[in-house]
Amino acid sequence: MSERVQKVLAARGLGSRREIEGWIERGEVQVNNRTVKLGDQVDEHDVIRVRGRIVRRPEHPHRWLVYHKPVGEICSRSDPEGRRPVFASLPRLKGQRWVAVGRLDLNTSGLLLFTTDGELANRLMHPSMALEREYAVRVLGEVPPATQDMLREGVELEDGAARFDSLEEQGGEGANHWFHVVVSEGRNRLVRRLWDAVGVTVSRLIRVRYGPVVLGHGLKTGAVRDLETREVAGLYEAADLPVPDSVPTRGRGGPRRDPRGKPRDKRPGKTESVGKAAPAGKARTSRAAREDGWSSSPPKKPGKSSSPAGRGGSRGAKPAGGRPGGRSGGGGKPGGSRQR
Repeated sequence: MSERVQKVLAARGLGSRREIEGWIERGEVQVNNRTVKLGDQVDEHDVIRVRGRIVRRPEHPHRWLVYHKPVGEICSRSDPEGRRPVFASLPRLKGQRWVAVGRLDLNTSGLLLFTTDGELANRLMHPSMALEREYAVRVLGEVPPATQDMLREGVELEDGAARFDSLEEQGGEGANHWFHVVVSEGRNRLVRRLWDAVGVTVSRLIRVRYGPVVLGHGLKTGAVRDLETREVAGLYEAADLPVPDSVPTRGRGGPRRDPRGKPRDKRPGKTESVGKAAPAGKARTSRAAREDGWSSSPPKKPGKSSSPAGRGGSRGAKPAGGRPGGRSGGGGKPGGSRQR
């Protein structure tokens, strides 16, 4: 069966559909020694070359990761200014390439999805999918109800009107106030620009959910983990794609790994299982809880601020855990994580 060449290359994990379309436009892709154009079809018998090198069929099953991005890293493979790229923290691959699902700017932390399946990445980012992205946001000062309503109803930006699909207060003390917001599009710096348009300053921004995948409270800043089977299946369902045969029919997607791809330290007290909630009424006070920036401590007194990450404030899956930051009200130094 014939398929468009950019779709075939993306499915083989060479890059996102958008990247590959750029290669084609620059004349870097040949099929049977003929330079192709966007939309040209190929079949399984054709020989595809990218910059003169033959593209072979994938020999390894696809992989899917969540990375807890810290502030200060860029979502590019290299940077003239010497800033650390997020790809430097990922396990190394042989014969495959990590493709990022969306981006986070330099000063934003939180959930980043990576996969070797370029077609899946393309579908998850495509505007027609309208996948929800959920953020925990700390802002400076009070936000009147009228301003919140404006953000829900729509604000005119330089590239068109935009709004939050959901916006809920999550507490705070003093000058800091936490909100959970949801958007269904991936325009550049959209969350920050919406708050800026109504005169509110964002002091901290954390992505806690992308589609069906939740950051959770167990993944420390700068760490990665393989997605569980149910999470992988949820992504393919959200992208309206069939689940690959290489995805296990049951069980977890694999152990959490450190940036070098080695199993994480299993010593007691050093880590907790991802997504496992703390017992009711007990605060997570371990070093891991402070460093990953999530806590499940209940408010000490009625009427005190509630945790910004404790309630999803959105449709669909909600993040497990409590407030971003290691101290109540979001006014202290974040629990060991750098922020954007």
